[in-house]
Amino acid sequence: MMPIIVADQGEELIVRKVGGSPEVKLHLEDLGIVPGGMVTLISANEGNVILKVKESRIALNRDMAMKIMV
Repeated sequence: MMPIIVADQGEELIVRKVGGSPEVKLHLEDLGIVPGGMVTLISANEGNVILKVKESRIALNRDMAMKIMV
């Protein structure tokens, strides 16, 4: 497993684990990021990550993205 920010851009990935506090896990779950779900890394730069989850694009900060393991 690795954090999603080190994956290749454009790669479709399966979420293996979501870490963090219960509030963070609930927030990511509300965004559609759940273990077993598919996400695509659109871009990752110094501070932000853009993910495609289902048919939506979601922007997360680096700290939140580090909690998503693929």
